[in-house]
Amino acid sequence: MSVFQSLIDVYNNRGACYVILIDPDNKNDGSILSQVEMANCSEVDAIFVGGSLMMDGKSNDRVKKIKQIANVPVILFPGGVNQINSNYDAMLFLSLLSGRNPHYLIGEQVISAPIVKDIGLEAISTGYILLDGGNVTSVEFMSGTRPIPMDKKDIVASHALAGQYLGMKSIYLEAGSGAKNHIPSDIVNSVSNLVSIPIIAGGGISSPEIAEKLVKAGASIIVTGTAIEKNHSCMSDFAKAVHWKG
Repeated sequence: MSVFQSLIDVYNNRGACYVILIDPDNKNDGSILSQVEMANCSEVDAIFVGGSLMMDGKSNDRVKKIKQIANVPVILFPGGVNQINSNYDAMLFLSLLSGRNPHYLIGEQVISAPIVKDIGLEAISTGYILLDGGNVTSVEFMSGTRPIPMDKKDIVASHALAGQYLGMKSIYLEAGSGAKNHIPSDIVNSVSNLVSIPIIAGGGISSPEIAEKLVKAGASIIVTGTAIEKNHSCMSDFAKAVHWKG
């Protein structure tokens, strides 16, 4: 079974998937393993690993350690082609649909595709839509693209539908790591009413209550990063809120 299908099965059986995001940069070196160990006993469905910028050359070693102890799929959430390696079970093959920088629409993808094929990594084609979470995020700065304002839900939904028509398997609605404002429920609902592929929501989801609202609005996968960095023990509460079918 593919990693993507395993997530779909969780979504169908439990209402939605709960995923944590771990940044394998050196600033998190002391807490990475404890986050994975907590995920193993907190009903986390998968682990996304990635960040916009790596400040040392040891990120691949950290990914290898994550993979060795994780009981769930480890999926690359790439910040660049340099982060691809064989220590992952799969990767989100992202295209930044909300931006107009061709390098992140297709350039990085052309460079990375032969590498992904060569190492046999499962690629989950994903339309990545960046929204304005209230502060300048690393993704916005590094990609040189403007996020879509939160009040432009028709524009967001149209981008998501375009992603589906282009054949993408999922849509990622992103407010950015540590965002002041999470993706509003009405945007998730608007996108959910228009597309028939899974919706991933991440950025600024600081409480299980917010996660539950987004799931009820139509999100298929909830991603938390900053919240679980601050408090590993809250993973179980997030999982309970997301797995509303039990």
